[in-house]
Amino acid sequence: MKNILVKANITIREAMKHLDQTAEKCLLVIDDNLFLLGTLTDGDLRRSILSGIKFSNDISSSFNTNPTILVENNFNNEDAKKLLQTLKIDLIPIVDDNNRVVDYYTWSDLDDAKINVQVLDEVPVVIMAGGKGSRLEPFTNVLPKPLVPIHEKPIIEHIIEKFTEIGCLKFYLSINYKGKILKAYFDELDPIFTYEFIDESKPLGTAGSLHFLKDKINKPFFVTNCDIIIKTNYEKLYKFHIEAKYDITLVASAKEYVIPYGTCELTKNGNLHRINEKPKYDFLVNTGLYLLNPNVLEIIPKNKFYHITNLIEDAKDLGLKIGVYPINDDAWTDIGQWAEYKKVIDSL
Repeated sequence: MKNILVKANITIREAMKHLDQTAEKCLLVIDDNLFLLGTLTDGDLRRSILSGIKFSNDISSSFNTNPTILVENNFNNEDAKKLLQTLKIDLIPIVDDNNRVVDYYTWSDLDDAKINVQVLDEVPVVIMAGGKGSRLEPFTNVLPKPLVPIHEKPIIEHIIEKFTEIGCLKFYLSINYKGKILKAYFDELDPIFTYEFIDESKPLGTAGSLHFLKDKINKPFFVTNCDIIIKTNYEKLYKFHIEAKYDITLVASAKEYVIPYGTCELTKNGNLHRINEKPKYDFLVNTGLYLLNPNVLEIIPKNKFYHITNLIEDAKDLGLKIGVYPINDDAWTDIGQWAEYKKVIDSL
């Protein structure tokens, strides 16, 4: 139980890491005497981040101070099961008569329970695999970027596995640079999934080839770059997109940038106000993973170079709804850079 207990003075960033490290989907916020102060889920953190709270702020204004609880020796399995089902939650804290945390209850504690997981078995995935991968030269002078190896498998198989694990079995692969090599590789596979290539006769940017899917996809679908690995709950991401009625959702990583110098802050008159020693700044960085509704495909011009950033800007101009789904920095790996590639080799 220790790994889900946190204090109210930890930062948003620390809480995100705690949630990534625990198998549960909820943290219990306690004081020094184990008294329950509230619960904190990844949804609570996302709402805080999107409301403008900084990653360096503590979680005191983010957690739920009035959670559903079970009192020790005053409930049975059926009571717990009804609460989990009715409230559609994943965890209920168990407290004693003094509100001190003694345990918690989840779906896995129920003998006959089925885990409350939404399987995305009919959601298509588009992998943008046509780029040259110049940042990974000289590998990509020989191989297309999706086939750069990570241990015994190429990057693209690691990406596909993330989706097949949650039931996504239909893939579209947009190809251009060294596309024949990529096709030959897939010809040798015996996959559990189906796939279809989108051939770009010329480079069309990071979204141009999506135009060819206009009549093939009729529900919200994933689009991912071919050089990223995202460790997140894809079911919750999909639910976030659907429930908020977004037309486009982009996944963004919480990045902290430290300037390794003292920065000068000036007054309005140009005089020195103060020196900020090695200041830290928080950013939400676009990871290259998206959810798109089929209607946005109508925006994409035919056979024109067109980036996903162009699509987002044009969608905004048309009044469509664009969402941002924050994830922890450690949950995103950009394998398109040598430094990150080496980290992945060591970590996977």
